[in-house]
Amino acid sequence: MGVISWIILGLIAGAVAKLLLPGRDPGGLIITTLIGIAGSFVGGWLSARFLDRPVANEFFDPATWGAAIAGSFVLLVGYRLLFGNSRD
Repeated sequence: MGVISWIILGLIAGAVAKLLLPGRDPGGLIITTLIGIAGSFVGGWLSARFLDRPVANEFFDPATWGAAIAGSFVLLVGYRLLFGNSRD
């Protein structure tokens, strides 16, 4: 999978992570989208490095999607913890 595929996957994974963690984010839509893209890269790297589950070269591999969504979710939670949660 190329970089463009990871970016597209990150956009979708960021949207899914946002659905799992609703509410207003401190940075808005653009920052949330960038967090989704970064989360897909981080999730893929963590999956390959520490879980000994390298991501497949296929776009529709469930493990790849799971790693991307999990990475996006973790980064979104971390971002909210660091920069505030505007759910108040």
